[in-house]
Amino acid sequence: MSGTDVATGAPAEWKKYDSYTLEVDPEQDDRASEIKLCNFSRPHMRAFHFSWLGFFIAFFIWFAIAPLLSEIKVTLGLSKKEIWTSSIVGVGGTIFMRFLLGPLCDKVGSRVLFTSVLCFASIPTACTGLVSNATNLAVLRLFIGFAGGTFVMCQYWTSRMFTKQVVGTANALVGGWGNLGGGVTQLVMGSALFPLFKEIFKNEPNPAEFAWRWVSIVPAVVAFTIGVCMYFFSDDS
Repeated sequence: MSGTDVATGAPAEWKKYDSYTLEVDPEQDDRASEIKLCNFSRPHMRAFHFSWLGFFIAFFIWFAIAPLLSEIKVTLGLSKKEIWTSSIVGVGGTIFMRFLLGPLCDKVGSRVLFTSVLCFASIPTACTGLVSNATNLAVLRLFIGFAGGTFVMCQYWTSRMFTKQVVGTANALVGGWGNLGGGVTQLVMGSALFPLFKEIFKNEPNPAEFAWRWVSIVPAVVAFTIGVCMYFFSDDS
């Protein structure tokens, strides 16, 4: 027991790490006072990189279906209104989750919630190929839209890791890099994976239908894997 413990009568606060790679401020709960982008040390920079990567992958599964909608519309004989309805429902799922996840972050932290949402949203993403009508599509996109709620954990996590002097920069970087996932998804799904899967199924009666029914398994597997890695290889604080 240290002299401080004797003087105050209270035990020293338990800390998971005795030392840090980054400079920290003890007056701000050992939050990092610097950002080193090429550093991946725990807990600060590991959380930083998982924050933007997790949000990026959330966009990957959230927007994965968008480049496929024209093919889905033709295959299922859907109207433009039904496609729009499914898009609106998907956004609605995101709004609901963001209201819910804020208070939950205060209680359990970002890591577990980030993992849970990514892994959960990967399941309906993988089930995209099972869609058979407009109702199926709307319900599917509702649950996939939960992935958009990861924005809350993305911002909360870096806010817990960095001091007030640099937290604005940290939040801007992880949020901005995460948002890139939306644009990258259009390229990866629409210009790379979908054509690849059409080639794979070129001997089937309708290669385009087989392609859109199977291609979403790729982002689903990626999201689930990142979610599991996040849980085991990062820290809440």
